[in-house]
Amino acid sequence: MITQMLFRALDKKAIWLVAVIVAIAILVPAGNLLIAPGEFGHVPTYVVTLFGKYLCYAILALSLDLVWGYCGILSLGHGAFFALGGYAMGMYLMRQIGSRGVYANPLLPDFMVFLNYKDLPWYWLGFDMFWFAMIMVVLVPGLLAFIFGWFAFRSRVTGVYLSIITQAMTFALLLAFFRNDFGFGGNNGLTDFKDILGFNVQAATTRSTLFALSAIALAISVLICSMIVNSKLGKVMVAVRDAESRTRFLGWRPENVKLFAFTVSAVMAGVAGALYVPQVGIINPGEFAPENSIEAVIWVAVGGRGTILGPIIGALLVNLGKTLFTSALPEYWLFALGGLFIVVTLFLPKGIVGLVGQIRTGTTKRNSTALDRQSAAAEEGKDPATMVKPSPEPAE
Repeated sequence: MITQMLFRALDKKAIWLVAVIVAIAILVPAGNLLIAPGEFGHVPTYVVTLFGKYLCYAILALSLDLVWGYCGILSLGHGAFFALGGYAMGMYLMRQIGSRGVYANPLLPDFMVFLNYKDLPWYWLGFDMFWFAMIMVVLVPGLLAFIFGWFAFRSRVTGVYLSIITQAMTFALLLAFFRNDFGFGGNNGLTDFKDILGFNVQAATTRSTLFALSAIALAISVLICSMIVNSKLGKVMVAVRDAESRTRFLGWRPENVKLFAFTVSAVMAGVAGALYVPQVGIINPGEFAPENSIEAVIWVAVGGRGTILGPIIGALLVNLGKTLFTSALPEYWLFALGGLFIVVTLFLPKGIVGLVGQIRTGTTKRNSTALDRQSAAAEEGKDPATMVKPSPEPAE
C-alpha cells in the first residue's frame, strides 16, 4: 500500500523536482569540500550556509502552501511552528555546551546562571539526548497545531477570523518567550552553540552536512505533499477549499480534513526550524514575530500557491532578493516587499508558476488554432500556406 502511494506521488513533475534537489544536495557540498578555494566550481562555506537557510525557508513555504494553497486555510502564524522546532533544536545545542560556557557550569546554560537559576527547569530535562530533542521537534509543533486546530475548526472558524487568531497565537508566544522567567533566554534567546552530535557547528564539513540534510528534508517534504495532494484526501482538501459547504453536504467532515493538513504542515515547519537553527547559530523570540509569518505568505504567493514547485521558487527568489536588496538599500526592503506583494496580487494572482502555465497554455491554444485553420483551409481546397485557392492548371 505504501509503495502504491509512493508511485502515485511520483508524477513527472515530482520526479524531476526531487531529482534536482537531490543533485543539489550532492553537488553543493562536493563543491565546498572537494574543490580547493580559488578553483572553478568551488562553493564558499558562507554560500553553503546562506543557501542552506534558504532551503529551510523553502520547507516552511511548502508547509504553508499545503494548508493555504490546497485547503484554503490562510495561516498567519506558521512562523510559530517554525520557531518551536528551532527552540527544540536550540535547547539540545545549549545542553551540548556543558562546562565550555562562560560560567563553566556543566548543567545550566549561561543565561540561567546569569539569571540565578538554581536548578535546571523540568522542561529542559532530556534535551541532552539527540533522539529526545528530535522527538520534541516533531511533537511540540504538531501537538500545538492539533490542539489549536481541534478547537478552531470544530468551531467552524474560517476566513479572515481564522487568519487573525493564528496571528494572535504567534504573537502570544512571542510575548511569552520574551520573558526572562520563561526559561528560554528571554530577548537574547539561545546562542553560542559549540557542536552537534560531537561535530563543530562552525566546521565546513558540518555546514555542508547540514546543507545536504536540509535539501534531503525538502525532497522528503515534496514527496509527502505530493502523496497527500494526489490522493483522494487531496481531492477532498481541494473541495473543502473551493466549496466547504457542498463538501459537508456530501458527507465529508471538513474539520477533520483541515485538522490533518494543519498538523502535518506544522510538523514540516518544525523540522525546517530545527535545521535552520544550527546553520544560523541563534534562535530568539524574534522568530515568532507575526511579520515573519506574513513574509512566508508572500513567498507562497510569489511562487504560486496550490502547486508544489511554486512555494519553493518563491522562497528562494524572495530571500535571495532580500539578501541582495538589504545589502544595498536596507531601509527600503519592507517597502519593496510590500510592493512586490501588491504587484503579485494584482497582476500575478497565480504566481510565477501560474504565469508560466498561462504562457504555455496560450502558446498551445495559438498552435491549435493555427492547425485548425490550416485543416479547414485544406478541406476548402485552399493552399494552407497562402490561404488562397490555387489557380487551375492551363489546358493543353
